[in-house]
Amino acid sequence: MAHIDTTVPGSFCWVELATTDQNAAKAFYASLFGWAASDFPMGPGDFYTMFKLEDRDVAAGYTMRKDEQQLGVPPHWNLYIAVENADAAAARASELGGKVLAPPFDVFDAGRMVVIQDPTGAIFHAWQPLRHRGIGISNVHGAFCWADLNTGDVAAARAFYSGLLGWKIEPGEKDPSGYLHISNGEHMIGGVPSAEQVPPNTPPHWLLYFEVADCDASTAKATELGARALMPPMSLEGVGRFAVIADPQGAVFALFTPARRA
Repeated sequence: MAHIDTTVPGSFCWVELATTDQNAAKAFYASLFGWAASDFPMGPGDFYTMFKLEDRDVAAGYTMRKDEQQLGVPPHWNLYIAVENADAAAARASELGGKVLAPPFDVFDAGRMVVIQDPTGAIFHAWQPLRHRGIGISNVHGAFCWADLNTGDVAAARAFYSGLLGWKIEPGEKDPSGYLHISNGEHMIGGVPSAEQVPPNTPPHWLLYFEVADCDASTAKATELGARALMPPMSLEGVGRFAVIADPQGAVFALFTPARRA
C-alpha cells in the first residue's frame, strides 16, 4: 500500500465511471473492490459518487446524461491526466491534431479540466488540480494501477502524447511483442499495445486496470455479481495475471494481479 499526496503533471490522476445505473454500480464495486461510497448532490435527482479505500479517494461515478445515452454512448470509465494548465493543454492538443470536445472549465474549486480526443479517436480528461488532487492510494486491492491506450494508429498516438505530455513511449527491454511502455519521467504508468494486439473493430479507447489480490477469484466474483468476463484470466510471464471485465451496466475495465502475488 502507498499513499499518494502529490499530483505530478503527466500522471494518471483520477478515474471516473459513467454509468446508466449509479446505485447498482455502487453496489457492484463495493462488493468487488471494497470501495466505500459517498454521494454528493448535483441537482434534482442527480448526484456524484466519491469512492474511497482506507478513507482515501480512489474513484468516482455518475449517471450518464440522457443526450449521451440517446447518442448510443455506452457506460465507460473516464481517465484523467494531470496537467499544469488546462487551457495550455487544450491549445497544445489542438496544435498536435487532437480535438477539444469540451473547452476548459472550472469544476467548482476542485480543479479545471478539458475533455480531449486524441488524433486516433481515444478520449481523456486533462485535469489541472486545485483542491482535488486525485487518487490518494495505490498498491492495494481495488486501487487503479495502470492504463492501456488501445488504438489502430500507434505512431500517431505516440507522437501526440509525447508532444502534449512529454511521455516516453518505448518498447520494453527484450520485448519483441510490439507493446510500448509509457513512462512519465522515471515512472512507468501505462502502455500502448501494437495495432495487431487490439481486437478488430475496437474503437480507440483507454482501458483502465485495477489491482486485485487474486485475479481469478476477483473475476469469478465479478461474474457472480452480474459482470461479463470479456477476456478470462491470463498470465504474462514475469508481469502478472489479468482479465478484462464488463460490469453489469457494460463499462469495461481490467483486473490485474502483479507477479509478486500472481
